[in-house]
Amino acid sequence: MFVDYVKIRVKGGDGGKGCVSFRREKFVPRGGPDGGDGGNGGSVFLEADPKLATLLDLRIRPLIRAEHGKNGRGKNMTGRNGEDVIVKVPLGTIVSAEDCGEPLADLTEPNQRFCAAAGGQGGRGNQHFATPTVRAPRFAQDGTPGEERSLILELKVIADVGLVGLPNAGKSTLLSQLTHATPKIAPYPFTTLHPNLGIFEKPVSGKHIAIADIPGLIEGASRGAGLGDRFLRHIERTRLLVHLVAFDLDNQEFDHLWEKYQMVMAELGTYSDALLKKPQIVVLNKMDIASEIAVRNAKRRFKKEGIDALPISAEKSEGLNPLMRRIIKILEEMDSKEK
Repeated sequence: MFVDYVKIRVKGGDGGKGCVSFRREKFVPRGGPDGGDGGNGGSVFLEADPKLATLLDLRIRPLIRAEHGKNGRGKNMTGRNGEDVIVKVPLGTIVSAEDCGEPLADLTEPNQRFCAAAGGQGGRGNQHFATPTVRAPRFAQDGTPGEERSLILELKVIADVGLVGLPNAGKSTLLSQLTHATPKIAPYPFTTLHPNLGIFEKPVSGKHIAIADIPGLIEGASRGAGLGDRFLRHIERTRLLVHLVAFDLDNQEFDHLWEKYQMVMAELGTYSDALLKKPQIVVLNKMDIASEIAVRNAKRRFKKEGIDALPISAEKSEGLNPLMRRIIKILEEMDSKEK
């Protein structure tokens, strides 16, 4: 199951108590205080793990506690520190405070850690409180309580390329043709219920390009229609959008394709203006079911709006090489500008 939003409560371990103790040794009539310090409580850490792709484990385990520190003992023995708890989360996890919504961490690098709840400090034993006037202190410090708070974890998939479009535009089919991913493919709306990731390897350099198939958008998605806007957050992490507009068997009018394109763009813009500023490649998919005249008219209609649309057939593997060449070229241009 794909889970990209969870609420959890984390609690650091309490510090152990300091000890009140005095030396009791033969031939030492006036032994001084020797109470040891309490151990520190364990902390709760979140750590980014590139092998994970969902927050499901945290939905099952919404309360996470670290171990308390042990109490100090006599003969100046310090209590053992509590064990830290390390919770693995997927790359792209954003951590926010539930009470105010303030972002606390953005875990985008492998093995990057965030201290979600710090452990308490151990209390000092009575050995620390001896003075020339108080030689036998009969008190020690308690440990401080561990930090406790409620957090919201939100996963945003990190990918080089995001495939967007209406349901049944052929995004999953295209992903399966370009990569070794095996998303569910079926001839009905909303086949894709969560983002799927695949990796394309550039033939010359051997570098990898991560491609994400984002579940289909419909009119009103930004207001909760269809699958709603819950997956639009994943598009924010992609560097380049490939927008699939598919031909229909029953309606191959070029204005119909343009309307479908505008519908998806409107939903992206309603969610965030930043999505409209991302580089984008428009793909006219399912050209195998369209006439040559319909394909030419559709290309001409998009060209009129300043968009050089690429006709392809993901099902028949037609036109995929020009598409990948354009994807690679745009990503390389973006890399050179970022250097």
